[in-house]
Order: sequence, then C-alpha cells, then structure tokens
Amino acid sequence: MAEHDLTPRLALHLDRHLVLPLLEFLQERGLYPEEEVLAAKLRLLAGTNMVDYAMAIHKSLHHGTDDDEVPEDMVARRAEVVARYVALQEAPSPLVAFLRDPQLVQLLRPDKQYNARMLQERFQIGSDQIEALYDNAKFQFECGCYSDAVAYLNQYRVLSTNGERTARALWGMLASEILNRNWDAALEELNRLKEIIDSKNSSSPLNQLQDRIWLMHWSLFIFFHHENGRNGIIDLFFQDRYLNAIQTNAHHLLRYLAIAVVVNKRRRNMLKELIKVIQHEQYCYKDPIIEFLECLYVKYDFDGAQQKLMVCEQVILNDPFLGKCNEGNSITVPFRDEFFENARLFIFETYCHTHRCIDISILAEKLNMRCDEAELWIMNKIKSSKLDANIDSVSGTLNMTVNHVNVHDQIIESLKNLNKRTYMLAQNIVEPAQAALQAARGD
Repeated sequence: MAEHDLTPRLALHLDRHLVLPLLEFLQERGLYPEEEVLAAKLRLLAGTNMVDYAMAIHKSLHHGTDDDEVPEDMVARRAEVVARYVALQEAPSPLVAFLRDPQLVQLLRPDKQYNARMLQERFQIGSDQIEALYDNAKFQFECGCYSDAVAYLNQYRVLSTNGERTARALWGMLASEILNRNWDAALEELNRLKEIIDSKNSSSPLNQLQDRIWLMHWSLFIFFHHENGRNGIIDLFFQDRYLNAIQTNAHHLLRYLAIAVVVNKRRRNMLKELIKVIQHEQYCYKDPIIEFLECLYVKYDFDGAQQKLMVCEQVILNDPFLGKCNEGNSITVPFRDEFFENARLFIFETYCHTHRCIDISILAEKLNMRCDEAELWIMNKIKSSKLDANIDSVSGTLNMTVNHVNVHDQIIESLKNLNKRTYMLAQNIVEPAQAALQAARGD
C-alpha cells in the first residue's frame, strides 16, 4: 500500500515540524521499514533545534543506550543551541517585562505607529527589541516549544510594523496551534492567513498560487480534526482560486476533497461538481478513492467500482489524515466507516437508477455484503429514502417502479424562477452600462 501513500507529496508543502506527525503515523502503521522512518526523522530534525529528540532517535536507530554513542556533532550542536537560547532571552527582556505588566499593556492602542513611538519615548524600547521577539519565537518553535512560540508571535504581530515578517509570524502561529492541537485557534489563524493571501495585490500570481497550495496542505490537519472540518474543506477547496490551484499543482488533494464530499451527507449537492473535476483531471491523478467515483459515476462500471472499493479501506487506514481518530483511550476510524456506508449507498442508488429488476444476490456482491445482510440493509434504505421499490423475497429480487414524468410537468419545472433569472440577467447588463454612462458624464 506504500504506492498510495501521499506523504512524500504532502511533505513538499509542509513545514518540517508538521511532517513529523505524519512520520509518527507511518511508523505506527508499519507501512515502511522502521529504520527508514527513523532515518527520515533524523534528516528532518537536523534542520531544527530539537537536539535531544534527535539524539534519542539516533540511539533508537543504532540501538545505542549510552551518551558516548551520540555523535560529537550532535553534542556540539546541543551546546550551540543552549548558548543561543541564553542570548535570545536577554535581547527582548525589557519588552517582555512591559508585556507582562497588565497596567502597562493597557497603554497600547490598535495604531502600531503610535505604539512604536510610545514604547521608544517612554520606555526606550525600540524596533530592535520588537524584532527580537520574532527571533525568540522562531527559536522556541525550532526547539519544539510551540506554546511559547505562539505567545511571542502573538505579541510580535500586535507590535510589529514589518508587514512581511508579520505574515510569516501568522504562518508560525498556524503551525504552532496545529502542533498544539488547538483546532479552534488554528482555524482562526487559517482564516486570517487566507484573507491576507486573497487580498495581496502586490504579490505575484505565482506567489499567491504557492501560498494557496501551502494553505490547503496545512488546512488538512485542521479540517480532519475540527468538528466543522468536513464543511470547511469543501467550502475552501471548491472556491475557484483554490480549485484552480489544486488542478495546477496539487492534484493529490483531490483525495481529501473526495473523502469530505462522500462522508458529508449534507453536502451531497457537491458530488456533481466533484465528478466534473475528476473527469477533468483523470489523466493527471488517480488513486483508488478517485477511481471508485470515476467507475461509478463516469463509466458506470459496477464491477470496477466494487474492486476499487475493496482497496479503498487500506488507502484510508494508511493515510495520516484519515487513518485514525483518538477519542479518550480508544482509537476509531470514522472516515473508513462513514466512507464505506456512503459508498455502498452510492452503488445502491446508481444501480437502482440503471436497472428495473435487480437480483439481490448480485447487488450484495457489488456491495461486498452477505445476501441476507444486504436484503436487510436494502429494506432499511428503501424505508429511509424516497426510492419507489419493493423486494420480492420469493424470487430474491428488488423491483423498481418506473414513474414517467409528464412532459407538461417537465416544462413547468424548467420555467420555474424564469422571471427572477431574467431580471438578474438584465441587472447584470444595465447596471454596468449605467455606471459607464455616469462616469462618461462626469468626465
């Protein structure tokens, strides 16, 4: 199943700290040899300040127990990190003392220019100390102290007039909140970053495209843990600019969009849009989940859909975002269970729409269920849906009732809201013309 693992693709658009939880999952699942995963962790940690963690991984990889077996460069690196920590604590200390005093903090205003002048004139706190907050936050983040990093970055965001660094601080806050598993706070930072990315007039289209791709990758951590994440991912990924970004350079994100649409019963209306995208990108990206929907809704290949559905379980179980959900002391796999429940419903509905008399044993095979189990499941679905059908237990068939729609009813239905649509079309033509005329008169 490693051929369906998206971690190498995802890692290209994630901060190295965000890749570590994915490697932890892969190590737990045993998808790759443990030595390979440990070596990958070491390569990631080499670019951070998490030296103690790197030492522990090195010992595990080389089956060592004594400190003597730790490489000298790691020991030297640890001493360097400790020295850097001491130096960084001293630089912004007057500003940190100011921010820890509630009465002094009340002197701050929403106007950053005013705050900068006030801090300089009254407390001799200059821009160097404000920028030192950012350096300290970045150092804390690289050490794995994500709560401290959020605190420093939040203070920096309020005080800094450096727009570029403030934007980077927001990325740091988003990563820190994700790693702290503060999903509500992470969602707030995600929305704040999205607003900045979408409103960047000075940024080049290429940079905006890259930022949107990064934002969507980082959002996976939130959307597959937050209580409203299933709606959130659909709302974000189906926006034109973000869907264009997926189709340009992130086709693999279609897996997560497909899962969100399939398991979200309230957003079934987006299924047609998803199928259109899948048809459009069928030569650029495939995996069993995408191919299942393609077989069912594009090719009407029920045998192919059944085969792909059997593979989908392992794909979901081995995906870091879909494979498990910790609830207290228990581990559940909600996406697997809900995906299969809805996938069977999709097969059932599509099969019923293309057949008038269905052998239940054949349908049970398509659903990967026992015949008696399938009959009971079908009875429940008929009762809970508007499906006009009945089961003949003697012949073991499901008989569909064909309702021919009256042609007059079809015409009436197509003409509904015609007046409203015509009015909106006229407004779209008239209003710009009136605005142009007024501008011409003004000139």
